[in-house]
Amino acid sequence: MIIAHLSDLHLDGEPRAEERVAAVLAYLRGLARPVDAVVVTGDIADHGTATEYARAAELLEYPAPVLVCPGNHDVRAEFRAGLLGLPPSDEPIDSAQEVGGVLFAMCDSTIPGRGAGFLADETLTWLDDVLSGGDGPAIVAFHHPPVEVGVPLVDGIRQRGEERLAAVLARHPRVKALLAGHVHTGASTVFAGVPLRIAPGVVSQSLLPVEPGADRGWAEGGPLDFERPPGLLLHVLHDDGRVTSHQRVVPL
Repeated sequence: MIIAHLSDLHLDGEPRAEERVAAVLAYLRGLARPVDAVVVTGDIADHGTATEYARAAELLEYPAPVLVCPGNHDVRAEFRAGLLGLPPSDEPIDSAQEVGGVLFAMCDSTIPGRGAGFLADETLTWLDDVLSGGDGPAIVAFHHPPVEVGVPLVDGIRQRGEERLAAVLARHPRVKALLAGHVHTGASTVFAGVPLRIAPGVVSQSLLPVEPGADRGWAEGGPLDFERPPGLLLHVLHDDGRVTSHQRVVPL
């Protein structure tokens, strides 16, 4: 199985973000065959408006399941209506779908009105129940990584309460990988003994403290590089349960 992993589209009604998302989807459509699933780990809209989600739904059309979860820039009611075709609600957006024998659990790690992340008790209970429904391979996705990754911009607003997630994962060895976004840079680490893969941003790339420009103030664009092209990850889920991740940069 090959899984395309996108994050941080930040569609805002302006041409720049739309062109970047369109370029990434054009890359995916140009592959020798469609990937088996596309996972988008949040911040799909920049302001969380109905118009932004309507455009996202158009741009993300693809001949394979497109699985989404919200990020801190998303708004639950509009996200639910615009991307999932569900009645508007401010409740956490958690969804699960099996694709090719693999369970994808898309979790809502947002705290409405805040940048930081947290998996609500109801989300963790839901995740525990979903993962208890079988023993085939599973992928768990959310926006906020539950560990520091060395990028101060996002380490201060990462997912908290991570020990609760670790306890759930310990009960379910079927989880082969965790997928996240939020960092705006491709990164790979481990959480609770499970591979954690973080997708690069489509809209921009964040800078590590050692990179030139990382000390810029927000008036100068902050520690973000808006000139670098968009990127994505392609995860290969092997028959033995291993996950190999390949990063791709998409020329504009």
